[in-house]
Amino acid sequence: MKKPETSIAPLHSILTDNLDSPKTWLTDEDSVKQALLKRPSFSVKFRLVLLFLVFFGISAGAAATAIFMVSSIDRRVQYVRLTDKFSNEIQHARRSEKNYLLYGSDLSEVELHLTAADELLEQGSEELGDVVGTQEIDSIRSHLDAYRSILGNLIEMNRQPGFRDSEQLKTVSENLRYHGSKILELSLDISNKEGRLISSTTKKVKNLHSFLLIALPLLSVLIAWHIYRHIIIRLNRLMEATQRFARGDLVPITPKRKYKDEFSHLAIAMNHMMFELERRQKLLVESHKLRAIGNLTAGVAHELNNPLNNIVLTAAVLKDDYRNLTDEELQDIANDLVTQGERAQGVVKNLLDFARKSETKAENLHLEELIKETLQLARNQIKLSKIELVSEIEENLPPVFGDKDLLKEVFLNVVLNAIDAMPDGGKLTIRVAEEKRTGFLSVEVLDTGVGIPEHILGSIFNPFFTTKPVGKGTGLGLAVSKGIVEKHGGHIEVESKLNEGAKFTVRLPIVPIPADIMGD
Repeated sequence: MKKPETSIAPLHSILTDNLDSPKTWLTDEDSVKQALLKRPSFSVKFRLVLLFLVFFGISAGAAATAIFMVSSIDRRVQYVRLTDKFSNEIQHARRSEKNYLLYGSDLSEVELHLTAADELLEQGSEELGDVVGTQEIDSIRSHLDAYRSILGNLIEMNRQPGFRDSEQLKTVSENLRYHGSKILELSLDISNKEGRLISSTTKKVKNLHSFLLIALPLLSVLIAWHIYRHIIIRLNRLMEATQRFARGDLVPITPKRKYKDEFSHLAIAMNHMMFELERRQKLLVESHKLRAIGNLTAGVAHELNNPLNNIVLTAAVLKDDYRNLTDEELQDIANDLVTQGERAQGVVKNLLDFARKSETKAENLHLEELIKETLQLARNQIKLSKIELVSEIEENLPPVFGDKDLLKEVFLNVVLNAIDAMPDGGKLTIRVAEEKRTGFLSVEVLDTGVGIPEHILGSIFNPFFTTKPVGKGTGLGLAVSKGIVEKHGGHIEVESKLNEGAKFTVRLPIVPIPADIMGD
């Protein structure tokens, strides 16, 4: 299938919108700027602040939760200690109670221990009432009050004669043991319950630490990935855009993301720089063209004057001696007129090629094939001039984008110049290679001819400058070739020393067209 042809001249006049669907873009500066600015704003600064706030919120929340849990554990530990002290006082009171029942000892120690237990219970209620439910404390207080009441009654009854041998003592002692055992049971239950809550809270703290050990590194990776994706990659794209600008691929940066941010304004500034560079380049080209008008005028006058003079003189001879001329002489005159006319026509053609402003049709090209076709055109001249041809062409070269006929004209022009530089034969070497460091394909044409004097090397690409004898060249070939190569985004160079041959190097960019449009 035939490859589609694309115009090189309006290289950046049609773009692809990467936002939703492909459509045509007129890439003047205002339209590109508006396209970059019309998107909703979602700045990199806001996203980074949001990520760091999330990071801080999770860290601060986890820390606050851990502090709260540790504080809760500390308060429960304090309550367990008070409960243990309370249980010890109750146990001492129970022992004194048993000593009374068994040996008739004094009950005053029971009252002392009950008073200490009551104080501990009151302290626990004031300081740790929100840790333990009021129901448990109220139940203990109820049994403690009942125990103290029974103990008071027991002290009063103990003063009555014969009380220790009565059945009433048995009843009182049973009630006293009941309430005392309930007090101990409730305090131990509270202590065990608080111990379980402490264990559960400690486990939660450990789980929280484990969660942080997993979540914080993942969040750090997320922040690093976000910075890489939204900052580093964007900077790399902008750097690639500057490299494209430097290569002459002046395609503006167009919208690619749904939101605009700080990089959008940077892209606008870079686009402005690109448009300014293009404008200044056009002004520079125009100034060079104006400066070349004098040279062109003198060159055209000189190149056209000789064939026109010959045509006029030959026509005058034909007019004056027409009846006296033989058929053979008439044929010679006619041939001379045709030759001089073709010579003038060639000057005009080269001049038009040099000043060409029409759009160039371009396609993907393989230089190895183009060079082979060019050498095929020059095969007879190479053979007749007894020149040894050496081709050094790398395999699997990437394609370039350009006009096949124009580039063939460039290479043919350089090859024919090399042939002319070796009138007594010599060696012509063609090298085609990829310059991976620069992103260009280079075509080197080396000859072993007479060379070019160093003092005129800087002038050989000027219009109408030639070292060939009068009538052998117009001086436009290399000027036209340079214009074609630069129109393709490349450049042409020459190196030479007198009597040591010359090397012409044509470099063309490896840039698929349409260009890989950078988006922001």
